[in-house]
Amino acid sequence: MSFTRLQKLINEKNCRIVVGLDPRPNMLRVGETLFSWGKRIIDAVAEIVPAVKPQAAFYEAAGIAGITALSETVQYAKQRGLYVIMDAKRGDIGSTAEAYAEAYLGIGELGCDCVTVNPYLGSDGIKPFLVQAESNDGALFALVKTSNPSSGELQDVITDSGKPVYIRTASMLGALDASGERIGFVVGATYPEQLAELRAMFPKSFFLVPGYGAQGGTAASVAAAFSADGSLAIVNSSRGIITADDPRAAAVAARDDINSVICK
Repeated sequence: MSFTRLQKLINEKNCRIVVGLDPRPNMLRVGETLFSWGKRIIDAVAEIVPAVKPQAAFYEAAGIAGITALSETVQYAKQRGLYVIMDAKRGDIGSTAEAYAEAYLGIGELGCDCVTVNPYLGSDGIKPFLVQAESNDGALFALVKTSNPSSGELQDVITDSGKPVYIRTASMLGALDASGERIGFVVGATYPEQLAELRAMFPKSFFLVPGYGAQGGTAASVAAAFSADGSLAIVNSSRGIITADDPRAAAVAARDDINSVICK
């Protein structure tokens, strides 16, 4: 659903962590399937975190069985009351974008509360997702300044306006959704200065922040993502939780780490 529901869950649980479900084959215990692995992680963290983020690629790599497991995982997470973000980073135009939007924001078996999208095809690659989100009270997170080391090769290029591409992209997204209720920004914890810059420029937009933990981002580096009252952002943690001997304890530790710089 829209970011209103996500923020409500964050407030209720006092937790700003979304758990990324990135199942690699070596993570599965003896006898586990992709679905039973995801169920185990969800059961461990459901009372702690407000949201989970299945990474579609790891399920797609397993073929038909993986897609089935992805659908089952999405439905189970919903049953546990979690906000579900499909991390698919889809990007296309026209009828193809409409089909992706229907798949991940529609009422079908893969339908989620939110989906990640790649906006670098321009606004006509985003509008079909926005239409679907408005129809089903959903939302999308669009890539703006990503956490990977080479993101600057394109995203930091200075445009004719004197601003980098990532600012131009954020401005396009902001124009499509001035209220910030439907389109959020993906901004990496590994670029705290840009994170602070974007927060100042777009005070109403919801941020999804990857790069915390294994990629080197810290609680201090994600602090700038949040509004003054500690809202409007959620921090992704994948490997730090899903590979832990005790995922619940790891989720609690991540929650408390982020809260230590937010909840003063």
